[in-house]
Amino acid sequence: MAQAPIILVFDSGLGGLTVFREIRAARPDARFIYIADDAGFPYGDLGEALLISRVVEVLGNAITEYKPDLVVVACNTASTLALKELRGRFAVPFVGTVPAIKPACARSTSKLVSVLGTQATVDREYTRSLIREFGEGCTIHLVGSSRLATFAEAELAGDPPSDAAVRKEIAGCFVESGGNRTDTVVLACTHYPLLLHRFRVNASWPVTWLDPAPAIARRVADLVGDRAPSNPPPPPRILFTSGREPASPLGTALVGYGF
Repeated sequence: MAQAPIILVFDSGLGGLTVFREIRAARPDARFIYIADDAGFPYGDLGEALLISRVVEVLGNAITEYKPDLVVVACNTASTLALKELRGRFAVPFVGTVPAIKPACARSTSKLVSVLGTQATVDREYTRSLIREFGEGCTIHLVGSSRLATFAEAELAGDPPSDAAVRKEIAGCFVESGGNRTDTVVLACTHYPLLLHRFRVNASWPVTWLDPAPAIARRVADLVGDRAPSNPPPPPRILFTSGREPASPLGTALVGYGF
């Protein structure tokens, strides 16, 4: 009897819900475990060695306990730093989340593209290597924020930031040069789609906000393959490393994501 594939989705907090939602739509036959490392949030405050060690430890424990068929690292900062170490230590396949620079440059008409991420992500050599490899023909502006991930968590918990605060964090994405304007912004943090409605309202002008979640979901669906489980999978589980329980209004918000 075929069993439902187990997919483990991991993030520093709740930003990975934006990825989970797309994967679940693509693979409703799977069993999902969502690990939110809220005890370590925000990852931008951790040094590289400490962050890698923490991600390896948290995911190592989860892999031992849940024995997933595939792990999705739904966090740009963790992916750009720890994916190599994770793949070297564990046999389970990993799908990471990295800035969607290649598709952004392919779709940009003005050839002015911004990458909006945590300061840790935009500072990584990994991000700059993606620009060198896939950014030809585009001028790419890296915009780091130390506050937006926290804003996204607060928004989901019913304590939204002000428009002025959001506007300040995204202002650097909007560049005018040679009569052209930025037309595409890469969302290089999985928390940021939680604020997409706020970004659109506070944008200097309309742009395409590029969310990598649909592409990640397609990759996961391909890797898992056709399992055709005999029985419906159990409901998804969400676990916090701090041990907290989802409380209202967060609990209400999580219902919208299938928990």
